[in-house]
Amino acid sequence: MLLEVIALNAADAVAAEAGGADRLELVTDMAADGLTPSCETVAAVRAAVALPVRVMLRAEDGFAAGGAAALEALAARAGALRAEGAEEFVLGFLDEAGGPDLAAVGRLLEAVGGGCRWTFHRAIDRAADRDTLRKQLAGLPGLDTYLTAGSARGVADGLAVLVAEAARATAGQPGYEPRIMAGGGLTTAHVPRLRAAGLDAFHVGGAVRPAGWSGPVSPESVAEWRTLLDS
Repeated sequence: MLLEVIALNAADAVAAEAGGADRLELVTDMAADGLTPSCETVAAVRAAVALPVRVMLRAEDGFAAGGAAALEALAARAGALRAEGAEEFVLGFLDEAGGPDLAAVGRLLEAVGGGCRWTFHRAIDRAADRDTLRKQLAGLPGLDTYLTAGSARGVADGLAVLVAEAARATAGQPGYEPRIMAGGGLTTAHVPRLRAAGLDAFHVGGAVRPAGWSGPVSPESVAEWRTLLDS
């Protein structure tokens, strides 16, 4: 069972590791649902913990990559993060029709170089056709995870979709090879049904921050999730 925790800084990372997290998603500015952190933050987190760290590549709220200049600026930041030692990433963009923006995704993969593992994030929950998106992204190097709630409204609304996609993954359908990681309004009450469907990766943020996003990650809250997933 994989437990991924959102971290904003090194203190969050240390708390998540102490609580038993398996991996971090490192972002900044959760008011915009998570943007690209600075090179300094990435360096501090890598120095503070031994956990794998997936770094967000996203310059602004929403799931559009922006124009050519904005994409090149993000690609430059991605390259700088890679040079700083970042090895895993989180990214994903949609075009105006709601399909995957393959040009933008490809440009960022080029910027970070080969061999990096990455997550296609919750842009899938806003896609015009989830199944088509998966097939279009199939085979891209390093793609090993989809972070999804099954719905733009969160896991509570997307449970049936997640269960259905888990069945497709188990059946070996094309496009469903990457791991499904449930996240986005995820609560402990959702876990039994998702585990029964075969999901084995879970992503939490606000659920392990008792004081909300203005407060730190609680190692005790992370430990509660760790115990739940291991039970």
